[in-house]
Amino acid sequence: MRYDYLIVGAGFSGAVLAERIANVLKKTVLVIDKREHIAGNAYDFTDRSGILVHKYGPHIFHTNSKEVFDYLSCFTDWVKYEHKVKVCYRGVKYPFPVNINTLNMLYGLNIETEKEVKEYFEGVKRIIEHPSNSEEIVLSRFGKELYKIFFEKFTEKSWFAHPKKLSASVCGRIKPRYSTDDRYFTDRFQYMPAKGYTKMFAEMLRSPRIKVLLNTDFKNLPARIKFGKTVFTGPIDLYFDYKYGKLPYRSQIQEIKTVKKEFFQENAVVNYAGNEKYTRITEFKHFYPVISTLTIIGMEYPKRKGEEFYPVLNPLSSLVFNKYKRLANEQRDVLFTGRLANYKYYNMDQVVAKSLKEFSGIS
Repeated sequence: MRYDYLIVGAGFSGAVLAERIANVLKKTVLVIDKREHIAGNAYDFTDRSGILVHKYGPHIFHTNSKEVFDYLSCFTDWVKYEHKVKVCYRGVKYPFPVNINTLNMLYGLNIETEKEVKEYFEGVKRIIEHPSNSEEIVLSRFGKELYKIFFEKFTEKSWFAHPKKLSASVCGRIKPRYSTDDRYFTDRFQYMPAKGYTKMFAEMLRSPRIKVLLNTDFKNLPARIKFGKTVFTGPIDLYFDYKYGKLPYRSQIQEIKTVKKEFFQENAVVNYAGNEKYTRITEFKHFYPVISTLTIIGMEYPKRKGEEFYPVLNPLSSLVFNKYKRLANEQRDVLFTGRLANYKYYNMDQVVAKSLKEFSGIS
């Protein structure tokens, strides 16, 4: 019952490092996860209707990194999928991120060129030299009216905090589009794993040197299990028993419903920017089309408490995290990595790239 490595968490960070350590370094790995399944928040399953459902909300793979795409291609085939999102505002669904089509629909304009749309944004945006929060960064790109329509309410109900109280990075990922391209992502590689994320993870962890224990809490690991080094991908404050207090996170639940119609909405994800309690509705059938008279939707509700999904980044939480980070840097034979351990939001490809880079320093 002794392993060279203990890896806490069977999400992307844990699975990539487990696969590399086992198959390249030829060392034994025990992967544990408190949940009853592998794949972390990317976990998916096939409903009895034949529709593949993302349990924790939509996960869309996209990357510009050929290295990341080639690595994951060792464990899955792919199906092409380009994600499109609409925002429902006062009953009308607008393309998002804001682009030429959005402005023309919203204001009855006839913008046609990149020059015209740039001139529009130049005319409405606020001049803020160094945006310090999410409100300021959106105002500096989109102006007040578009901020009010697409960002303010949606962000506040998602994070239980006004955008001015959130780090600029929270809303800073969204930028204006100067074309009619209404794809949510513009990356070179945009695909979905052909048989879903869970099957891809199973292939990554398919090694005689890897043992996976589910429903296993790191804090209650049986004493009989011995290991050398540790890769910790869980919440960093949990590792240190909340010595400096609990880091704030935004949680969520997804209410999954079967609807007796062929399709519920015209694209996979619709965000709701008004007073609705839910923030978005996902229709999973758009990811992997199947012939069915039924469809399945996921209605996403933000929660103040619950499982840790998104770090609430603000000046106070950054100060607390830096205290934990100093403790982490003092730990020998423990690597803290991933979204929860690094208290940072990562896209899936960023987690994979980071894990591959960190593996290069492991022996």
